[in-house]
Amino acid sequence: MKNLFREFQRLLPDDPEQYVEVVAINTNGASIVELPTGERFRVEGDSVAAGANAFIQGGRIISEAPTLPYYSATV
Repeated sequence: MKNLFREFQRLLPDDPEQYVEVVAINTNGASIVELPTGERFRVEGDSVAAGANAFIQGGRIISEAPTLPYYSATV
């Protein structure tokens, strides 16, 4: 019998797209980005201006992202 949960997991990407805000652009072609949770890290790419939102995947900026509302709820 197949494990349905494992079958479902194989449909999901190993490295999902993430929505971030570009905080700063470095001169070496990398950018500092911030997740909605506040975590900051460096990614490759400088195609999105500082202060704008972007989609990242695999440590690289993929494209500019629209400004979306963010809600957080603690349960």
